[in-house]
Amino acid sequence: MSKQQKYTARLPDVNGYIDYPQTEHEIWSELYQRQSVNLPGRACKEYLEGLDKLDLAKGRIPQLAEIDNVLQRATGWKTAAVPALISFGKFFELLANKSFPVATFIRSREELDYLQEPDIFHEVFGHCPLLTNPSFAHFSHQYGQLGLAASKEERIFLARLYWFTVEFGLLRSKSDELRIYGGGILSSPGETIYVMGDQPEIRPFDLVDVLRTPYRIDIMQPIYYAIENVCDLGMIAEMDIMAAVKKAQSLGLFKPTFPAKAG
Repeated sequence: MSKQQKYTARLPDVNGYIDYPQTEHEIWSELYQRQSVNLPGRACKEYLEGLDKLDLAKGRIPQLAEIDNVLQRATGWKTAAVPALISFGKFFELLANKSFPVATFIRSREELDYLQEPDIFHEVFGHCPLLTNPSFAHFSHQYGQLGLAASKEERIFLARLYWFTVEFGLLRSKSDELRIYGGGILSSPGETIYVMGDQPEIRPFDLVDVLRTPYRIDIMQPIYYAIENVCDLGMIAEMDIMAAVKKAQSLGLFKPTFPAKAG
């Protein structure tokens, strides 16, 4: 949701069909194949179950109607084709109405491992499988409703909650088994491997701490937060999140653990 825009979304026709060139289908296929190898033993079972339910095309970019058919039956959600970048207000409005925004472009071959803009592989492959899960879907809906009613200043804090859960969230079981549920990791071949290594710091989820943690969108994350189970998202959704936002505002942000962005 930054102001810089590198990609342009493809527009659907009157029937909602989006015509992608073959070169873009090939990028989808390559990304899908890479993650098919990377995710077993790393992605959480709820995500893998959702991926099975969606039964995404492997050799072409899927049409959004195909995804909607599954999501509507599972949790009442659907997708919404959007430009490459949308405002916070529009983002929250869509989530509040159980519509998941999908930018209808795919990354270039030069940015296969990681890109800042959310492309269709990130949105569909990374996020949509878990939208078949009731706890994840409920959290996303509640988050949208809170964000829609929040002030501009409060939304900046809420963005950190989304970042460290839906985008870059991890599960850590009582037996210390680590699994990924964040779509930003699941759609990034590079970060999928990185997050399971020794470099990042993985902290137990604490709502106020999450809201106080700065992040950068253009680097591998130095810090991740882990919940125990995807079902925990349903419990987080029922917390007084806005009271936690107010507390985080009064305490201020933690010192960044990453260097300032050059320029």
